[in-house]
Amino acid sequence: QVQLVESGGGLVQTGGSLKLSCEASGYTSSRLMMGWIRQAPGQERVLVAAISLTSGNTIYGDFVKGRFTIARENAKNTVSLQMNNLTPEDTAVYFCNADEIRITHGQWGPLWGQGTQVTVSS
Repeated sequence: QVQLVESGGGLVQTGGSLKLSCEASGYTSSRLMMGWIRQAPGQERVLVAAISLTSGNTIYGDFVKGRFTIARENAKNTVSLQMNNLTPEDTAVYFCNADEIRITHGQWGPLWGQGTQVTVSS
């Protein structure tokens, strides 16, 4: 059974940094796209970043503006999201997401992590 196991998140002040990690536990194929989707209270889910474990190609939400970096560790089916220069607008629950084919804006995969809270204080 495949599970997405998340770690990281927490509380940080404006301008601070956090790192999220997600492992696709139990997944044996090398063909996988993984990413992070966030949801703030009262708002829709939006794509933060995604990466293909096969090609390394990445996609980011426009609001990232060079502040976040998604990276892969193929041997472990793990991706990390380094978030720098955080602002209160980044406060949300961040969900790890995975699909064998594609993750893009408004199109998510069927596998979800439990979500991790990121709170940025002003």
